[in-house]
Amino acid sequence: MMKGLFAIELSEIGKRIRKARLSQGFTQQELADRCGFTKSLLSKIENGQTASAVATLSKIAEHLKTPLAWFLEENREDHLVLSPHAKRTSKMGSKEMGYLYEILANRSRFSKIEPVLVTVPPDMTMTEPFTHPEEEFIYVISGTIILYYDGERHVMEEGDTAYFSGLKPHIFLPFNHQEAKVLSIFIQPSN
Repeated sequence: MMKGLFAIELSEIGKRIRKARLSQGFTQQELADRCGFTKSLLSKIENGQTASAVATLSKIAEHLKTPLAWFLEENREDHLVLSPHAKRTSKMGSKEMGYLYEILANRSRFSKIEPVLVTVPPDMTMTEPFTHPEEEFIYVISGTIILYYDGERHVMEEGDTAYFSGLKPHIFLPFNHQEAKVLSIFIQPSN
């Protein structure tokens, strides 16, 4: 019975390593070369066929820029992330910075999307467009915004959506000095 539990643990560690490796765009051979061991050993680790010394796992974690604990902690990866409104308190940014942000899901470190609730305050002072590497989908939940995108002005009302590359300069501004709420989903580009 202990052997069965241990095999499940090895399998889970292997899945996490594979997920981290793929999210970084490495082949098994590339990661093995960086770590200084064979592709065969990495394959066995990822498939849960062999136990690894902590030093080996530490080397893998280092080259994947991932904390070793992420591979070893139990229940680290949930398939369902519930985020009740009453428990979502983390806000980033401030009115001086422009927007108020509320992270809507405590996602996995390797998730390719990040949903955020953006509050565009009526007295927003920041007006300089910015860029980021992610693609972005927005849905105007309430109010109206002005989306400046790549030098063009677009008025967007409640229920309107847009999908765009974050590499082009853009910013949301309040319309008629009214607060607006926007669901913004950041999507990591494919490698």
